[in-house]
Amino acid sequence: MSWPVLYTQLVGANRHSTSLGKVWLSVLFIFRVLVLVVAAESVWGDEQSDFTCNTLQPGCENVCYDQFFPVSHIRLWCLQLVFVSTPTLLVATYVAYQNYRDKKKLLQGSGRAGFLSSKCQAEELETLKKRRLPITGGLWWTYACSLVFRLLFEGGFMYALYVVYDGFHMPRLVQCDQWPCPNLVDCFISRPTEKTIFTVFMATASSICMVLNMAELAYLVVKAVTRNLCDQKERKSARKTSREQI
Repeated sequence: MSWPVLYTQLVGANRHSTSLGKVWLSVLFIFRVLVLVVAAESVWGDEQSDFTCNTLQPGCENVCYDQFFPVSHIRLWCLQLVFVSTPTLLVATYVAYQNYRDKKKLLQGSGRAGFLSSKCQAEELETLKKRRLPITGGLWWTYACSLVFRLLFEGGFMYALYVVYDGFHMPRLVQCDQWPCPNLVDCFISRPTEKTIFTVFMATASSICMVLNMAELAYLVVKAVTRNLCDQKERKSARKTSREQI
């Protein structure tokens, strides 16, 4: 898949995120996507060709390989990265919709006023495209939902990886007795130590992303509660001032 295209889309949406969101994007692409593309794919490139069993029975190696590797680590991580990145596009969709509404209002207002020059109107539209929306109202709910979906996808794929491969440790020797194997045969995995290191590294990077998402969600909730309390105090002050003036 085209990772640069995905990165461009996420960077566009991340302009409206918090500082923790920007850190999350850096961790995602530097410690996960870059490692996956540069190193992990070459490590797992020989997982099937060098998976050997101590038997010459036709089909036995293929059956045993399918039993212990039902889903490739690389494909599972690619799916995980795609699913984890997708909720951020919800924020991009909301921002695009908000910009479209504001652009429409601006054009309608300038049409009724009839005094804005084309240059001034172009500057207003350019400012509208480059602005950073505050995370309040509908954008707050969209952003919070995207964080919840990220956490669910990260946790779901981590659990799937742990269950499918019975942990993050890659064994050197596995035993298989599936048909058409004549009996219990021993099968050997290529470079198990190196694959274990990369599996633990990717799981750790995923855990760091989950921690960042939880911290960002907590930050949004605290900030929203603080903002509501401040608004309530301001309204009470305004009502008190109006009573005193009366």
